[in-house]
Amino acid sequence: MFSMTIRLVLLLSGLLATTCVGYAQEQRTRPLPPEGPLVLGAYAQGSFILAHTPAVKHLAISHPTGVELNLQRQTNGSAPWHAWYRYPKVGMAFVYYDYHNPVLGKSYAATVYINKSFLRTQRQELNFRIGTGLGYFPIRYNQETNHKNTIVSSRLNATIQTRLEYDVALSEHLGLLLGVGLNHYSNGATTKPNFGINLPTVLLGLNYHQQRPFAPLPIGESAIAPPDLGRNFVEISGTAGVKQRNETDRNKYWVNSVTIAAGRRVNRKSNLVVGLEGFYDRSLRAELRDTARATEKLPDVKKAGAYFGHELLFGRLAFVSQLGFYVYNPYKSNKFYYERLGLKYQFTEHLFGNIDLKVHRGAADVIECRLGVRL
Repeated sequence: MFSMTIRLVLLLSGLLATTCVGYAQEQRTRPLPPEGPLVLGAYAQGSFILAHTPAVKHLAISHPTGVELNLQRQTNGSAPWHAWYRYPKVGMAFVYYDYHNPVLGKSYAATVYINKSFLRTQRQELNFRIGTGLGYFPIRYNQETNHKNTIVSSRLNATIQTRLEYDVALSEHLGLLLGVGLNHYSNGATTKPNFGINLPTVLLGLNYHQQRPFAPLPIGESAIAPPDLGRNFVEISGTAGVKQRNETDRNKYWVNSVTIAAGRRVNRKSNLVVGLEGFYDRSLRAELRDTARATEKLPDVKKAGAYFGHELLFGRLAFVSQLGFYVYNPYKSNKFYYERLGLKYQFTEHLFGNIDLKVHRGAADVIECRLGVRL
């Protein structure tokens, strides 16, 4: 079942790639605006493992060290949203960590991110960076040989990065970078135990700037309001995900949902959305069968919820945050509310896809792959 989820992720990636190829072919018929300058970086990282729950205290004893290599593209105003966010950088990074603990071993991660400037002068920058990607852990939990590893139970994990960076010029092109941040790794309850790993981090490194100070393109199209500003929309979508119930049950169970939502683009950067959705988590049926008597009537494990949410827009890409409440919940396996964080991509005017993390009170419930249509 996990391989089927991977295929869903690859399907979304393929749709995104197809859209990008089509867009590139369309652009051949008209001149392309010049691309923004590049920034190359190499950083050393020092961390410690945050003991966010008693179950990981025995592992929070080492001080992981790491190396990061990254490539950033400075947005320059060639798309309208560049100016709306005051010309952030977009980038990709490779991060290596040695946990200096044989129970955890090492990790390798590839991430994409956006880097927003709060201060920018000829010699200095203060940036906030947030990104996501995939991490690989060669060593993971094993009930027979590595039962102490309560942090990492699958080799493939999602990663989230947040970071505050200060870059000061040493020369025309070279900058010294100082930073503090947090790296998080988790598999979203696909496999358990899934306590995840949180790494508060300090960074020291160098950036090579292709152009400094940065000079954006003349404001033109970037000043135009988006054509859908103030418009309402309706979306219908469905999700699929898999999860493991606990450490002793190694089976993977499908989790599905259907959603109908209504939204409105309220300004250049934001959509506001409300919705109704239904959930069917097959792991709850297995949980009930394990605990119920043979003659006992089992409660309905299906759930229904209502939510409101916000979408932070970056062209076709959006960062999704939602808060929902269960309005039908006969089997109370969790709290009455849930949260959702994710990334959404608008492939066409009507077709979109998401990768979302559904959470109950700070604990990951399931990673959802969503496909939907906008009417």
